[in-house]
Amino acid sequence: MTSKVTYLGELRTSSIHQASGSEILSDAPIDNHGKGEAFSPTDTVANALGSCILTTMAIKANQLEFNMEGASAEVTKTMAADPRRISKIEVRIQMPAADERTRLVLERVAHTCPVHYSLHPDLEKDVTFTWG
Repeated sequence: MTSKVTYLGELRTSSIHQASGSEILSDAPIDNHGKGEAFSPTDTVANALGSCILTTMAIKANQLEFNMEGASAEVTKTMAADPRRISKIEVRIQMPAADERTRLVLERVAHTCPVHYSLHPDLEKDVTFTWG
């Protein structure tokens, strides 16, 4: 088992990661009857893409002996209706300065993260990079 999710009432859940015991709270968003006091389930999906991209890039960066510390990702999720779903995830990656070869390798790796491959192909994934 990866996690246990418990419904807490008032459209809030608690997810406990079984290996570490860490907790993620989620709320329904304000535009869907919730309080919006925590990540919504769809927020966590969008955020997972940004987190996975940075993690996958960091694995390769370590092999290249390139220090990625301080890199960040700004994630924007766009919702669609009928059915309600995520239609687009934009990920803006800010990276430290790097030579051209390192940039090309890490950008290629970013598009191969497991979350990227796990999302439906109809979901638009717009990933851009700023270096230095």
